[in-house]
Amino acid sequence: MAKVMTKQRATTAGYALQGTLLEACSCGILCPCWVGEDPDGGKCYSANAYHFTRGTIGDVDVSGLSFITVNLIPGNVLAPGSWKVVHLIDDRATEAQQAAISGVYRGEYGGPLADLAALVGEVLGTERARIEHEVAEGNGTLRVPGVIEATMSPYRAPDKKTVTTLRDSLFSTVPGSPAWVGKASLYRVRLPKYGIDWQYEGRNAIQSEYRIEHKA
Repeated sequence: MAKVMTKQRATTAGYALQGTLLEACSCGILCPCWVGEDPDGGKCYSANAYHFTRGTIGDVDVSGLSFITVNLIPGNVLAPGSWKVVHLIDDRATEAQQAAISGVYRGEYGGPLADLAALVGEVLGTERARIEHEVAEGNGTLRVPGVIEATMSPYRAPDKKTVTTLRDSLFSTVPGSPAWVGKASLYRVRLPKYGIDWQYEGRNAIQSEYRIEHKA
């Protein structure tokens, strides 16, 4: 991965993003953070991975790209400015796409993603990476070679087909969209330069088909 430098900037441009979310963390099932409670063990170590099936940020088209934020959350998820994060941006992105994706998840474009960004106190680094983000028949696979590996599947209703869905939760990494409750059979992250090195099995996973919009 190559580290990239980003510059804080203000903008009045809007965004429209839709795609899939793959999320795994250190909490048990279901992660208490989603209902505003303290994480299991007092801290949460998570990765939120977004694939943009379709998306524009300002006048930049980001369709087909992926983005991951790796999070160290020291206590309650809703404490402003408490998270420390590392951003991984799809290595296929152009400079303009990279700047747009980094900016929108740093809160520079306002709207619901700015509310999410307000929880972050420090972005430890932003790097480009080859991101493999796949969802097939409800099962999710996330991989950044040598860095992240996660395999997850949703819980299902008694009909064995309908996925168990979480709606109207106090906290969400895909504001406004329902989430599928699941389990990660494996969740591993290796970013030693940032002091990040963890592995869990049978812990919380969240998936979603999301739509997030903000008009300027």
